[in-house]
Amino acid sequence: MIDCDAVLFDCDGVLVDSEPITNGVLREMLAELGWSLEPQECMRLFLGKAVRDEADRIERHTGFRVNDDWLVGFRARRDVALRAGVKPIAHAVGVSATLHDRLGGRIAVASGADRAKVEMQLQLCGLAPYFEGRVFSGHEMTRSKPAPDVYLAAAAALGVAPGRCVVVEDSVVGATAGVSAGAFVIGFSPGGSGHSDAQALTAAGAGLIIADLRDIPALLGLSTAPT
Repeated sequence: MIDCDAVLFDCDGVLVDSEPITNGVLREMLAELGWSLEPQECMRLFLGKAVRDEADRIERHTGFRVNDDWLVGFRARRDVALRAGVKPIAHAVGVSATLHDRLGGRIAVASGADRAKVEMQLQLCGLAPYFEGRVFSGHEMTRSKPAPDVYLAAAAALGVAPGRCVVVEDSVVGATAGVSAGAFVIGFSPGGSGHSDAQALTAAGAGLIIADLRDIPALLGLSTAPT
């Protein structure tokens, strides 16, 4: 059993099934700049990373320097696609409800994405009530993931030491951030597109790997989440 006082969730790929949608929009826009990528390669390069932080990589392949106007256009197209198709990860709503209840509300979302996107997705997927007032964005930190800043901010806001937090992450970038924060990282690797594999998450420092979010309450010694 893992002894902890709070659980900090990544959002994309852990609570909401958004990565294939967002990555698809990014692929389209990179192709418009002259850089064509296969879906899996695009996912490998950009999974868990803020697009703005990858400006140098994009410029090397396209000659175009990502600017604010391009990012605004990307986010607008991304949000249209997400509103049309984003869904919660299987059992995310039930597990969030259980942990919110059993931990006295000491759960939070700590995402590398912009706040507007995170809050929109939580609302669309029925998750917002469990994380109200406890959403943290890497865009609002000095450094985004793989730096630990967003997880440290979430832990501080909950009044919990980072070492007493469990982080749930599905990407190498995010797992690295959680480990750097001093938290115990559970790697979520259900297979399929949009998640790092179990081996990569373990190499990044995840202490346990799960393929089903319903495993979390039992791992923490809490009652099983509803289906």
